[in-house]
Order: sequence, then structure tokens, then C-alpha cells
Amino acid sequence: MNDFFNAAVWEKAWKEDSDTGINKMRSAGIDPTRAFDQKAKTFNEQSFSEEGRKRSKRILNWIEGQGIPFENLSVLDIGAATGVFSVPFAERGARVTAIETSLPQVELLETNTAKFAEDQVKIVTEPFENIDVQAEGWGQAFDLVFVSMCPVIHDWDSVEKVLQCAKKFCYLSMPASPHEHSLVKEVWPLVTDRPYQAKQMEFGYLLHLLYLKGYAYESLITRETKTTELSKEAALQEAITWLGHHRLTVDGQKKQLIADYLEQTYPSDKVVIHEGGRFGKVLIRLQDQNMYTREI
Repeated sequence: MNDFFNAAVWEKAWKEDSDTGINKMRSAGIDPTRAFDQKAKTFNEQSFSEEGRKRSKRILNWIEGQGIPFENLSVLDIGAATGVFSVPFAERGARVTAIETSLPQVELLETNTAKFAEDQVKIVTEPFENIDVQAEGWGQAFDLVFVSMCPVIHDWDSVEKVLQCAKKFCYLSMPASPHEHSLVKEVWPLVTDRPYQAKQMEFGYLLHLLYLKGYAYESLITRETKTTELSKEAALQEAITWLGHHRLTVDGQKKQLIADYLEQTYPSDKVVIHEGGRFGKVLIRLQDQNMYTREI
């Protein structure tokens, strides 16, 4: 029971967990900095669709509702993608430094932020992991550090590096449950001979360590889903890709099993896929942490 309150044990467990998002990507041969290169255009369209803008607005409204005004706020957006949050931050008057390493996404980010003044949105293409925070002059340099669904957060050391950049607030979001994908769940038994069993996600490490280390924060877990329709050919490739994320190699025989399943289960050329899951958000108040430290 004592280990439940031992931060070092939790730090070690998170670092060594082979099922963390970044470790699963690496074991599947996926470079986290290049993971969205092929999906940049689609991701951009989804981000700035009506539904995508509503989602961004809900998150920014939640942050603003915690008493954070965006006008003239300095924001470090790590993993900015095509500007899904950098753009609405700037639209609300914030000054944004946006970090993105995927070149196809950087090109779209530049297009999406071209309407703002040159000093309002600055784009950095160097991976955050390679940046020397103190040498760059980023130590406590930003009112808000914002990291949404980005693999830069993968253990407590990475959290501490992000926190070094924040003067007042830090927002982190991560999956709070395994990604739910109806097609993967359907074909899983075909390629493994066992039912699909989801594993817990690392958001629990983050919240527990923030608690053990005395941080003040608000957290929120929401459930979000979406439904898409794909052709059988596209659905086959989708299934192979997602099974790869789960470290499953699909050989020719397994590929044929999935293709036959799709042919039998979906007589038309439309495969309906439901996906989503629970997503955790946490807003850390560095001012309260610093005040607590000074009083001690």
C-alpha cells in the first residue's frame, strides 16, 4: 500500500510501461514526429470543419472558464498540427508559439495562420524533445503551455520539461481509455483467435503523479465519438493500419481473412466505422504551486 503514495515507483512504472502510446508507436515502427504526414490534409479538413471548430471551442471555453483570459496571453502550443488550437487562440487575442515537426502539417499551419500579424503566431519546426529550454530562454516564458494529444508527453520527465516552460498554467490532454474502433474490434478475433481486450491508458499516471507532487489542477474526462463510412478497400487498409498500431503484423493470409469478412458482413461497398473513446484534460495552476512552495 505504501507504494501507492511513492512517486518514484509511479515514475518508474510509467517510464517502463511498454503499453504507453509512444512505446506502442515505436514498436510498430512508427516515428511519432512523422505519424501524421500522410493524414495532414484529412486532419486539417476535420479540424476546421464545423464539428472540429465546435470541439476546439468547447476546450478553449473550458480553459477560459477556469479564469484564464486569452487577450495578450503568451501560449506555447506543442504539437500544433495544422493550427487546430493555435488559430482559435490567436483569434481570441493570444500570442502563440506553435511547435510542429510534420512538414506537411507545417505547410498547412503556415497557410492557416497567414492572416495573423507576423508577431502573433511564431512557428517552430524543431522537435520539442530537442529544445534546450533554458538555452532557448523558454524557462517560465509562457503564460500557458498547451499540449493536446501529443506524444511529447510519455513519462514524468517529459511532463517536467513541459512544466519548465510555463509561468502560470499548463494544459495537458491525453487518451483516458484505449481508442475504440469498431472495425478493429470486429476483426481482432480473426487475426488473434481471441477476443479484443482493451488495456488502461497512461492518463492515470499523470493525474496520480500531479497529486503526489502537490500540484493544484482541474481535470475533466469526456467521451467523444465519430462515425465514418469507408469503401471495403479503404476499410481493409484502415484495419491493417490500426492493427499495426497494436503491434499486430497482417500477413497475406490474415489480410485475406479480413477481406473475406468485409465482403460477407458488408454486402454494399459501405463499411460503417464507429470510433472514439474517453479523453482526459488537466489544467495545472503553476501560480498556486509556486505560492505553496514559497509558504513552505
